[in-house]
Amino acid sequence: MSSIGTGYDLSASQFSPDGRVFQVEYAQKAVENSGTAIGLRGKDGVVFAVEKLVQSKLYEFGANKRIFTVDSHVGMAVAGLLADAKQIVETSRSECADYRSQYGSNIPLKYLNDRVSMFMHAYTLYSAVRPFGCSAIMGSYDPIEGPAMFVVDSSGVSHGYYGCAIGKAKQSAKTEMEKLNLANMSCRELVKEAARIIYLVHDELKDKAFELELSWVGEATGGRHERVPKEIFQEAEKFANSALEDDSESDSEDA
Repeated sequence: MSSIGTGYDLSASQFSPDGRVFQVEYAQKAVENSGTAIGLRGKDGVVFAVEKLVQSKLYEFGANKRIFTVDSHVGMAVAGLLADAKQIVETSRSECADYRSQYGSNIPLKYLNDRVSMFMHAYTLYSAVRPFGCSAIMGSYDPIEGPAMFVVDSSGVSHGYYGCAIGKAKQSAKTEMEKLNLANMSCRELVKEAARIIYLVHDELKDKAFELELSWVGEATGGRHERVPKEIFQEAEKFANSALEDDSESDSEDA
């Protein structure tokens, strides 16, 4: 990350001579060093899947989750520095609570996305603070409006997606997503595909152990964000493992 001059990475509010903000680039690098998180938006809901890398065998199973329930109807999957991500989750929860106390209804995801992205962007403007070293995928389901999903970058930029990925293997995951007809798939189908993609992009040579996290929000859950039920989770893992074996067999035959 060299530039024309040196010392331009000391402040988040300083541009380098070629127009870059190095602090924001460093924050994005922190996200790229994290486990992969993906979001898939289908016809009846949104599915989240996270590859949570396990750094030690001594960790308790299920600790330090990377999928959060922000409000009853909104889920969030994060990649990057977990401590930074938890601050984004808390800010999102307070925004949801403020909206409900003021208007008496659930906050639409597009408004929550605007508020969270502006909050994250504010931390790239002042030299007294640093950008958040995380990115977040937010998804919700409304019986009238249908499913919605947004990704907020560490720079504060946000976009709506049918399929998105953040983390170290995001490019490989996006390639797999492009093969799917996401707009016409149900949540049940998306759960299996999400698990398959996470297993496929996981690098066994660099990162041995990982935990798969799956959650969904949609018609099947009555519009509530919930963890995927155990039997469906196991079914998805079985599907992912068999798809991985088929893929490795076809590769060996080609060789």
